Amino acid sequence: MRVPRPPVGASSRRSRGRRAASALPLLLLLGTAPARAADGPGWSAAPEPGTAGGAPRPAFYLAGAPGAVLEDRLILANPSDLPRTFALRGADEPGGAGPAGGAGAWISFGGAGAVTVPPRTRAAVPFTVTVPPAALPGDRRAAVLAAEAGREEAVRVHLRVGGPTLAALTVEDVAVRGRGARTEVAYTLVNRGNVPLAPRVSVRAEGLFGPLPGRPERALPVQVPPGGRLRLAEPWPGAPRLGAAGVTLTATAPGAAAATATASARFAPGGPAVGAGFLLALGGAAAAAPVLLRRRRARRGTPVPAAGPEPVPEPAGARA
Repeated sequence: MRVPRPPVGASSRRSRGRRAASALPLLLLLGTAPARAADGPGWSAAPEPGTAGGAPRPAFYLAGAPGAVLEDRLILANPSDLPRTFALRGADEPGGAGPAGGAGAWISFGGAGAVTVPPRTRAAVPFTVTVPPAALPGDRRAAVLAAEAGREEAVRVHLRVGGPTLAALTVEDVAVRGRGARTEVAYTLVNRGNVPLAPRVSVRAEGLFGPLPGRPERALPVQVPPGGRLRLAEPWPGAPRLGAAGVTLTATAPGAAAATATASARFAPGGPAVGAGFLLALGGAAAAAPVLLRRRRARRGTPVPAAGPEPVPEPAGARA
């Protein structure tokens, strides 16, 4: 039978500045599920249903200020004919690390690293999420993991730490590489705020004689977590085959100011795109070559022709 407890809404979980009774290794039997064969799937893990009609929840949604202790309960269902012992822990979800580190370490089952669920029984296992007092505001993603007999199930935990949020995106290290249809614009996106960002990027190009085909704005299939850095590249099939060009890459994200960065390159037939810095160095070396040649001839004793204009022969019959 279900043990009554005060209703807890999906969007507003109890928050206390101390570890509550749910942090203890407490196991509540909730009833009997239909029996299954012992060799079947055997078990499942999910958030405790919400109080609004017992609607299922796809994940845990918690919110609190720095220093808060948030509570929720994980439902472990064992419809098989055998008891099952589950190992429980919190973990960071890939891409879910926040500016103060992953939130998986904030999850605790009160020292109960393992829970045994009897046959044909559902159990509610309480856990807490302790937000560090120095945690920066923003969104975090973590997971509650349940493992048994080599199988592991992860239930997502979406956590929002209260306080002012900041969406800030920058573009760094823009460079043009490759040649022909394989030319691409490489760049790095840096999330300098405290909320995850879904970026959009575009490429604008200019040649010696005007605009060149670039890349229209498009949404990237990635999300940049707070404090994250992503090295990416945009294909640029419209790059010129010959000459110089400059590109401007612009990145935007909801709530963040647009960020831009530029790069330039020269293109030669049969060769890759070359950065402007390399070309300047090459031009300087070519200009210095005559000076080095004169110095070498002087050391060997070879007459060095004086610098100056070449003599112009007089036309025939010009002398008296």
